[in-house]
Amino acid sequence: MDTQEIVRKLNLRGQALSKGHRRIAAFINEHSEKAAFMTAVILGRNCGVSESTVVRFASAMGYEGYPELQAALQELVRQRLTASERFNIASEIKENDVLRTVLKNDMRNIRMTTEELSQKDFDRAVELLLSARRIYVMGLRSAAPLAQFFGHYLRLIFEDVVMVQNGIGEVFDEVERIGGPDVLVGISFPRYSTRTVECMRFARENGARVVAVTDGAMSPLSAAADVCLYAHTDMASFVDSLAAPLSLLNALIVSLSLRRREELSVHLKRLEGLWNAHGVYLDREEPCGQSK
Repeated sequence: MDTQEIVRKLNLRGQALSKGHRRIAAFINEHSEKAAFMTAVILGRNCGVSESTVVRFASAMGYEGYPELQAALQELVRQRLTASERFNIASEIKENDVLRTVLKNDMRNIRMTTEELSQKDFDRAVELLLSARRIYVMGLRSAAPLAQFFGHYLRLIFEDVVMVQNGIGEVFDEVERIGGPDVLVGISFPRYSTRTVECMRFARENGARVVAVTDGAMSPLSAAADVCLYAHTDMASFVDSLAAPLSLLNALIVSLSLRRREELSVHLKRLEGLWNAHGVYLDREEPCGQSK
């Protein structure tokens, strides 16, 4: 891939580049995986130009600012980044900046998700889940904690929730009976799970409705779903940023619980009796460090 090709991919054709701008374009071409996740300051430092030159480069290329150019770059490279490449990106962060960098990154992901998420799609996902005969929840590998969290609370709200976990045997064994009024919630982010996408396609082929929780319209989950909910997961390291997806799932749980308010209230009171009888949780009046 040469510099002109990366320029065309970014929809930057027809621009006359200055010497400084050409250095930035060349660096992006040679180090696209790293450049996509660099701040304007760090990118400029690596190219031997100022931060303002990087900002002007983004404007000259037709973007409103550097963040928009960065998002376009990330869209190009994020799906093919390996774990080792993502780890190399993290090496650009100074150790004493890790805490603030990661937390600010998560805050930015939540803010962008809030601004861009379609309320119409969110409401449609809620309606599909409320009307489902059986709900299947699937999230493998790094998405597994999200699926576990979502499935745990769905089981408090609905009677028939199936976790597709690939624990023993094949995942298709766990969705073999899916169909008709059932709904499958597929959760996956780059690098996307092949099995999750395959099960989503299988569910639709068998008449079930499918809700995808993923990172954007370019995700392979989008084409396999009836409704898609997008959450930003731009990472500061090889570790997936799950703050925004978790908040999105939390919002779904709260919305569903409000729609099933009366049934859930009765169920929770019954559960509290069981939990208290069997000492599931520590007594609120029990001193710390002591047990029954």
